[in-house]
Amino acid sequence: MNLAYIPSPPTGVIHLGPIPLRGYAFCIIIGVFVAVWLGNKRWIARGGKPGTVADIAVWAVPFGLVGGRLYHVITDYQLYFGEGRNWVDAFKIWEGGLGIWGAIALGAVGAWIGCRLRGIPLPAWADALAPGIALAQACGRWGNWFNQELYGRATDLPWAVEIANGPNRVAGTYHPTFLYESLWCLGVAGLVIWADRRFKLGHGRAFALYVAAYCVGRGWIEYMRVDEAHHILGVRLNVWTSIVVFILAVVYLVLSAKLRPGREEVVEPDRGPAASDPATKDEAKDPADGESEPKAAAEDTAGTGAPAQAEAEAEAEAATGAKTGAEAKDATADAVTADAEVPKTAKKL
Repeated sequence: MNLAYIPSPPTGVIHLGPIPLRGYAFCIIIGVFVAVWLGNKRWIARGGKPGTVADIAVWAVPFGLVGGRLYHVITDYQLYFGEGRNWVDAFKIWEGGLGIWGAIALGAVGAWIGCRLRGIPLPAWADALAPGIALAQACGRWGNWFNQELYGRATDLPWAVEIANGPNRVAGTYHPTFLYESLWCLGVAGLVIWADRRFKLGHGRAFALYVAAYCVGRGWIEYMRVDEAHHILGVRLNVWTSIVVFILAVVYLVLSAKLRPGREEVVEPDRGPAASDPATKDEAKDPADGESEPKAAAEDTAGTGAPAQAEAEAEAEAATGAKTGAEAKDATADAVTADAEVPKTAKKL
């Protein structure tokens, strides 16, 4: 008998009148808010504008939810389209069942649309959000605790989780794989934040590090789970997915570091009215034009005044020459008169 264990909630939903409040949904919502909050702080630190992360998340989150649900339904189709199953249950997302691989893949499509509309690079936005996504997963995994799902093999460890009888489950104590993954995601978030500060990761490398680190943990945690899943060569499908995605993430890290070293200098160009409206651009240039007009006028005045100044100097020289000539003429006349008076004086003597 196991004397120490983690009890599971007796129900995953609380009814507030006619409104059902589901623990799984609350965990997902809390995770989204944490991711956007941290992503916004990191985006501003990179030189981005406040609110940009939330604006793009408006695109990424709905796409991610749809992608996560699609991946789960496709890889576990027997739960919804098998004999005695109701295909309508595939739309009951609040009952659990979101595949992180589909959520990231289709969420990236939504983020790409949002980034295109804002004119910013998707890799830079993904780098800012990477540790926040890991924290969101850490929060979201507790939704599996409310639903009593995604547990591992039976164990009597003191941190085992108690599971009650229910559809597709047997009462007992099991490895709380949801807890293991939650703790692992916290470590991944810390690793990405540290590595980004230490190595100045850019061009999507912080996001690639998050993906690679998550895949390492997901591989061994997935191996412990006992819920129904498809197998390839005796290995669970999600383990193979973790291996493939891990390799792709590492390859991207290596190639990106060689082809595009360093980090983006500008993550969000100024796309305000002053930068996008041609009329505003012209108005913005008016002060410069106003400064250039006096300068041009001065240049014109200088260009026009040069010939006039030369002409004035020539006239002054001509007047001086005429005056000098007249003075010389008067001096000559005086000299002649003086010469004429000398003989007269001599004659008197």
